[in-house]
Amino acid sequence: MAFAIVVGLVAAIAVVLIVLGLAGSGREDPLRARLNQLGAMTAKDLQELELQQPFFDRTIRPVAVRLSGAVARITSSSFTERTEKRLAMAGNPGDMRVSDWLGIKAIGAAVGGALFFLVFGVLGKDIVLGVLLAIVGLGIGYIGPEFWLGRRVRGRQKKILVGIPDALDLLTISVRAGLGFDAALGKVVEKMKGPLVDEFRRALAEVRVGKTRRDALRDIIPRTEVQPLTNFIGAIIQAEQLGVSISKVLQVQSEQLRIERRQRAEEQAAQAPIKMLFPLVGCIFPSLFIVILGPAIILIVENLAV
Repeated sequence: MAFAIVVGLVAAIAVVLIVLGLAGSGREDPLRARLNQLGAMTAKDLQELELQQPFFDRTIRPVAVRLSGAVARITSSSFTERTEKRLAMAGNPGDMRVSDWLGIKAIGAAVGGALFFLVFGVLGKDIVLGVLLAIVGLGIGYIGPEFWLGRRVRGRQKKILVGIPDALDLLTISVRAGLGFDAALGKVVEKMKGPLVDEFRRALAEVRVGKTRRDALRDIIPRTEVQPLTNFIGAIIQAEQLGVSISKVLQVQSEQLRIERRQRAEEQAAQAPIKMLFPLVGCIFPSLFIVILGPAIILIVENLAV
């Protein structure tokens, strides 16, 4: 009797497993379904799908990738590392990689050389001068993107510098209200916007995937190179190592940053008269001289003519 029961249970389990296997085989693999969907697309559908991509990805990036190989062969590894760091400091505009940036510089050099040759060589009808100035155009086109990248880096650093005191005030209030540091940082990410918040969001994401908070915060420093932010991160890391209350550290740092912001505002206000001097001398004073001395000069010229 017991043997019959065991056989019945085994048969029932086998039937259940067969039914589950047949039910699972009826579900299509998502990857295979996606491949079948792409295979069933017509040329028009693929064209529409490609047109949905950004203009940079459709036009500039393929050409840049092809040209970057030639440029990479003549550049050093230190230049590549420096370029990668500057792109990170600029916020990786357009999700550009080093190869994309080298390709853009190559495109700029080609456009600059062709433009100078067309203007001075073809239109100016002097081929020799056009070739010589085309070389200058190559250099200008190759170096030109660096000025744009440098200005973007400085603009991002300025936005970070301006946003630090407000972010730190909100962080201090959140911590003193009872939140942990990570939760308070998440509150800052939720309530504020800007490049500083983007860096904090990236640090929180790295902490969630397993990186320590100390390393995630320390990695922000080379991507920004803003001295007040570096001091703040150093103070947080030191407080974590020594077991000091983060609330007190945040309060001290917040007060210090507010003082520094007021000092920067006073410094800029003191520089305003000097900066206004050049427009006054170059634009306003000549107009005043013309209005005041113009009639007198006309009278003097008329009297001398008589």
